[in-house]
Amino acid sequence: MDMVKRPRRLRGTTTLRKMVRETRMDKASLIYPMFVVEGKGIRHEIPSMPGQYHYSLDLLPAAFEEVVKAGVSSVMLFGIPDHKDETGSSAWAEDGIIQRALSAGKKYVPELYYITDVCMCEYTSHGHCGVLKGHDVDNDNTLPLLARTALSHVEAGADMVAPSDMMDGRVAAIRKILDENGHLETPVMSYAAKYASGFYGPFREAADSAPSFGDRKTYQMDYHNGKEGVKEALLDVEEGADIIMVKPALSYLDIIRRVSEAVQVPVAAYSVSGEYAMIKAAAMKGWINEEAVVCEAATSIYRAGADVLITYYAKELAKYMEEGRIG
Repeated sequence: MDMVKRPRRLRGTTTLRKMVRETRMDKASLIYPMFVVEGKGIRHEIPSMPGQYHYSLDLLPAAFEEVVKAGVSSVMLFGIPDHKDETGSSAWAEDGIIQRALSAGKKYVPELYYITDVCMCEYTSHGHCGVLKGHDVDNDNTLPLLARTALSHVEAGADMVAPSDMMDGRVAAIRKILDENGHLETPVMSYAAKYASGFYGPFREAADSAPSFGDRKTYQMDYHNGKEGVKEALLDVEEGADIIMVKPALSYLDIIRRVSEAVQVPVAAYSVSGEYAMIKAAAMKGWINEEAVVCEAATSIYRAGADVLITYYAKELAKYMEEGRIG
């Protein structure tokens, strides 16, 4: 048969396939989410997220060391406080759970890069992402509280802040307060295109952040909309976001692609708790090869255009990359 073009020529050996690989990944692009709780001696597995844990402050440094040993250089911290109130005041408290976690991390494991989630849902008694006006979140009155929280995180040692609340104007408010207080070099990674998703269920158990009434559809995005995701990303870049995030990841690969083509800043994707739980559950049943699916799913996110991947499989992916099984 007379064929000049034979694509299989470039698939003949492992060395050749790696040589011409289009999508390349590096473990430095991985971020590992972690949950911090009050108390002592706590390392409790999260039931809906096997292999993920709540850590009390005293055991946190050892957990950070495990992350470093696994080859991951960045973590994202989520705090679950004992005290919750209508305004989420413990979010910006000097002795808040995240503030103390940062202090411990910087003291005992300074080589890690610490990113903090900036939101109110873990800290409010009603579980919504800001202060309420009736039964809806008051956008403009929430902004100063988010800004105050971000500043408190940076002053406690955060290397980067990541607002996830989806209030209009939050990036500008955070950038302004950080700059006014001399933190001009601290980056902001914005949850820009964050959709109202059913994939967040396990996280809400892990973070004790489910809303006590209603839902978050008046501020998180409608998953039918793609153009709106690009609009949100462009607005956040204008307000000073240094990295743009799309969340969730696997069901929003098209959004990752569209955002990555629209902005001139790095794009992060958050492979969320529901994605992790589905893969983990199927693997535990023996229905799938966990490593193969984890690698394939992660590659699809990078292939779509992500530069940074936030994932509960970060430690495993770092190992697979190191061993040449992915990347």
